Amino acid sequence: MSVRLWTSDEIALATKGTASESFEASGVTFDSREVGPGDLFLALKGEATDGHRFLDQAFAQGAAGAVVSQATTHPHVFVADTTAALNALGIAARGRSSAKVIGVTGSVGKTGTKEALFAALDRSDPGCAHRSVKSYNNHTGVPLSLARMPRDTRFGVFEMGMNHAGELAQLTRLVRPHVAIVTTIAPAHMGFFASEAAIADAKGEIFQGLEPGGTAIIPFDSPHRERLIAAARPYAARIITFGMGEGADFRAVEMMRTRTGGTFVTARFDGRELSFTLSQSGEHWVSNAMAILAAVDAVGADLELAGLALAEMGGLAGRGARLLVPVGDGEALVIDESYNANPASMRATLAVLAHEPGRKLAVLGEMRELGAHSDAFHAELSGPVEAAGVDQVILVGEAMAPLAQALEGRVDFVHVPDAATARARLESVLAPGDAVLIKGSNGVRLSTLVAALAERAPA
Repeated sequence: MSVRLWTSDEIALATKGTASESFEASGVTFDSREVGPGDLFLALKGEATDGHRFLDQAFAQGAAGAVVSQATTHPHVFVADTTAALNALGIAARGRSSAKVIGVTGSVGKTGTKEALFAALDRSDPGCAHRSVKSYNNHTGVPLSLARMPRDTRFGVFEMGMNHAGELAQLTRLVRPHVAIVTTIAPAHMGFFASEAAIADAKGEIFQGLEPGGTAIIPFDSPHRERLIAAARPYAARIITFGMGEGADFRAVEMMRTRTGGTFVTARFDGRELSFTLSQSGEHWVSNAMAILAAVDAVGADLELAGLALAEMGGLAGRGARLLVPVGDGEALVIDESYNANPASMRATLAVLAHEPGRKLAVLGEMRELGAHSDAFHAELSGPVEAAGVDQVILVGEAMAPLAQALEGRVDFVHVPDAATARARLESVLAPGDAVLIKGSNGVRLSTLVAALAERAPA
């Protein structure tokens, strides 16, 4: 059953627009391809296209109404600027909500943490949690995610991203979180920052939007911990640290790898202990699980049910999903990390591959937006590749040349220009029992390679 999200009168009031007629919307989107029955379609104008061109398509797919800045015969709310109207809808949604709101940012792990946190809160209070979908974490994705939040939501989880200073400060003031999490600081988007410390400063902007009495959750093991604490102190009533090191408020004190590739974890916090099985692989997931538990505790949700949710979570496409694909008379394991990559996430996922049985293969796409540091960051991956015991590496993209040079004579590798060539190479060498890690920046399009392998898998 669809739930009324917005009436035309509410939309007009929030956006200072004029409604052509009465209608009710049960969803919101600005992508005409996503429009379904009952949705509100926002006709945004961008550099490449104009949403007004797709009004007929949106209503053919069942749109209930639209927000427009040009004349149309379809049911609509007319505004001066549709992008400003999207922002206004997000602000109105946040303003009418009594939900406990959690904001998540970081260089690595923010989408996985957001999804796991949503699963934990939904398990605690079924049907009453809301989160931003996909990686809708920018200046249009965040207000859209807010605008989609049902009015009776009890817990809202919103991912926020940035690649320039000042962007997160704007987003967090829209979200107004009660709890703000920074996962990991890493040299992502180094092409836009002078140093990793500058990235930490930009991520620390998330605390500026905290509601009075709010909680900041900070990685204890980060070299930028004190910098983040200093950024949080003017805005947070409470600062909580998480991680693996002694002294973290939420700390993983025991870890044991399970036969299915997950981790059995014992967490200690506030004089209490909680043991649970984490379905995801890798120490980075264990650390992020501590942040998740800290946030669940901060909003008063059930920690034991959160532990069950973490055990039940499936792999996320492009972010650790595991596929068994037929090869010859057997199967190969594919670890799908194709959505994005930076030096820290590359190291973390190579460490996961190291624990897999059988022959280890890696398809590694170039890491983008690293600026003048790109060559050095790529070359430095030679150590983690070798430490993981990788038997053969397929390097994809021009920026991988420094890594190819560093691996010469140390690890069997081939350097190819694109995902299509990588696919042909992988399929020529893939054998039963292999474990394959596929990871690279999204623009390398290694997801197409994963999709091709997934087509082999039985339904």
